[in-house]
Amino acid sequence: MLALHGLTGHGRRWAHLAEQHLPDLRILAPDLRGHGRAPWTPPWNFEHIVDDLVALLDEEATGPIVVMGHSFGGAVALHLAHRHPERVRSLLLLDPAIALPAEPVLQAATDAVAFPDYADVAEARMQKQHEAWGELAPELLEAEIAEHLIPLSDERVGWRISVPAIGAYYGELARDLVLPDVPTILVQAMKVQPAYVRPEVRAALAGHLGGKFRAVELDCDHMVSMARPVEVAGLLRELL
Repeated sequence: MLALHGLTGHGRRWAHLAEQHLPDLRILAPDLRGHGRAPWTPPWNFEHIVDDLVALLDEEATGPIVVMGHSFGGAVALHLAHRHPERVRSLLLLDPAIALPAEPVLQAATDAVAFPDYADVAEARMQKQHEAWGELAPELLEAEIAEHLIPLSDERVGWRISVPAIGAYYGELARDLVLPDVPTILVQAMKVQPAYVRPEVRAALAGHLGGKFRAVELDCDHMVSMARPVEVAGLLRELL
C-alpha cells in the first residue's frame, strides 16, 4: 500500500502505525516533493506530486494498491485516484484537507512563510504540544523531533521542509474537489475545529460513490494515525 503524509510532514510519520500495527504489510511511505529528503525543486502542485508517485509505483508496485492519505496527503490521494484510477484499488482518507475556504488558507500560508522556524528545540516541541500532537504519546513527538527538526544557518531550528513549497501547497488546498471512482473510507477527526472535512465534501463523495463510500468519525485530533492506530489499521485491513 501507499501512505501519503500531510503538509510539513514526512514519510517516517507512518513508522509507528506500520511497525506496531501492520508489520505484515509492505507500505510505501515516501517523502513528498518539498518535504524531508525528497527533492525540493518546483513545480509545487498536485499534478507534479502525482507524477512523482506514478514514477515510484512504476518501480515498486505490480498492480492497483490501497492508498492512505493524511490531511494534504488525502488531497494528493484523491488527485492520484482521479488521474490514474487504474493505479488505485481503494482510498483511506484521514482527516483530509480538501477544497478549503480561500481566506483561511491564505492566512495559513502567510503564517507558514512568515514564521517558518523556532529559537530552539524546546520552542518547537512546545508548539507541537499546543497543536494536534498534544494528545499523542511523548515518544512520538520525540521521534518527530529527532527525524524532522534540523539546525538552520542562523542558529535557529526548523522542520526539514522547503518553506516556499509549503506556501505554494497551501494554495493547492483551496482547489476544487476532484472525485474518485474507487471504494473510499473517509475518517473525520472530530476534535478538529473548524473542521478540515467540510459537510459539502462528505456529501459530494457520498453522492458520487454511493455504496462505495463510508464516513467514520473518530474522537481525536488531527494526527489520526498516531492518535487512533488500532482503528486506522482495522480500516486498512477492511480495504485490503
